[in-house]
Amino acid sequence: MYNSGRSVASRIQQLESHLDRENPVLLESVKNFRTLDKVAYSMGLLDKEESFATQIPWWPLVSILGTFSAGKSSFINYYLGAKIQRSGNQAVDEKFTVLSYSKEEHTLPGVALDADPRFPFYQISTEIERVSEGEGQRIDTYLQLKTCPSEQLRGKILIDSPGFDADAQRTATLRITDHIVDLSDLVLVFFDARHPEPGAMQDTLKHLVGETIHRPDASKFMYILNQLDTAAKEDNPEDIVGAWQRALAEQGLTAGRFFTIYNPDVCNPIDDENVRKRFETKRDNDMFDIKERMRLVGVERCYRIISALDKTARDIEERIVPIINENQQKWKKLVLIGDSILYGLFLILFLSITIKLDYWTGFSFNPPWLADFMASPIKYYFTAGFFTVLMISSHFFVRNLTANMVAKKLKTMTINSFFRGNLSAAFLKNTKPWRSIFASTPAGWGRGSKKKIQAVLGNIDGFVQTLNDNFTNPSGTTKTPTTEQQENTNPTTEEMTETETLAEK
Repeated sequence: MYNSGRSVASRIQQLESHLDRENPVLLESVKNFRTLDKVAYSMGLLDKEESFATQIPWWPLVSILGTFSAGKSSFINYYLGAKIQRSGNQAVDEKFTVLSYSKEEHTLPGVALDADPRFPFYQISTEIERVSEGEGQRIDTYLQLKTCPSEQLRGKILIDSPGFDADAQRTATLRITDHIVDLSDLVLVFFDARHPEPGAMQDTLKHLVGETIHRPDASKFMYILNQLDTAAKEDNPEDIVGAWQRALAEQGLTAGRFFTIYNPDVCNPIDDENVRKRFETKRDNDMFDIKERMRLVGVERCYRIISALDKTARDIEERIVPIINENQQKWKKLVLIGDSILYGLFLILFLSITIKLDYWTGFSFNPPWLADFMASPIKYYFTAGFFTVLMISSHFFVRNLTANMVAKKLKTMTINSFFRGNLSAAFLKNTKPWRSIFASTPAGWGRGSKKKIQAVLGNIDGFVQTLNDNFTNPSGTTKTPTTEQQENTNPTTEEMTETETLAEK
């Protein structure tokens, strides 16, 4: 697996230096993430080389998904005003391509993304390795970074995904797809109007639509029927759109708008002037709305980061601590039951042997060697010590066995897309030999940790108010930020030299 060799502290310092120039509000949020890190370290939720700040992308992120030949790459080229992505009727690129702004065009390998916390694929090799052993080392086969001087990229990044075919997708590719969907501020899902047989691709629709509509952030998805110019000859766009709408409705998408567009640079000529004007009007209106959503992702990202900070803080106090407490109680019961069973077996074994040897007189234990044994302190203390160690060892055997049983179940528990703390490790920290099974609070969770959480939650309202001051103007007394200012509220990728250095490492 790829390892950048740089500590999490240096990565966060790099992130802070960018935000110090670009967005002081988000710089303050990084400091609050570090406060939450300290709480997580003390509880065992995070390793010392992990940070909540590196688990979310800090740049506005637009991901573009879709079926093969749905026109994703040609849409990107049209949007950027540059032919940066190859396009064609067949699959022309099987990698996820991260597109970022720079004064010059570059193509860098996947490790440039895996090693840089400013990008959404930071340490994705670890995630891939978990679901597909050995694939984490082959990150360059899944990812690449391209830079372009298009002003449309300034302040945001785009992700172009390989053509989606659910039956043929490898586990690692699906994992990356789910990863970018979780992190994206906007997800454009493209379908191909040239193939009006959506019923034949139910598996694809299920993954791209059926598994997303019930998400709490479902509003960030835009479903786009591309290359509608192919319907101009028969002048039947309503029939094609209707077929796709019915297919999407079968997956549960019964509300919301379905956008229809085509690329004017590569479209088929439309001879009938009335039909052409009708198609162009619809295309231009929908394209305007799509571009407007893409323009505003910088603003949405700022609020999403603050929301992630708020959610992480609340998760620790309101969800993680109760979960650990609940599992501590389960573990305590299992230990008490296990001790009772084990000690009961010892007692039964002892009684069965001594009764068979006729060592009991009524209820009195009276073996023939007892008097000589009691007269020898060395034998007495040695035997007492042996049985004491045996009982204690048996107790800790039960503790470890039951703790591993509980921890195994916790490994599969997912809190939400913003929280990636290790519940299993946090629980196991409570089962250390020096901690009592009757402890009332989780390890690392005390008055100091609670104060840190409350301090972070107290700062969040101030962050939101500052963002509101930057992006709104209810009184109309001051000048609102320009479009360029809004788009530049997040770091850009001007410093490509540093990224190239990371790739070389």
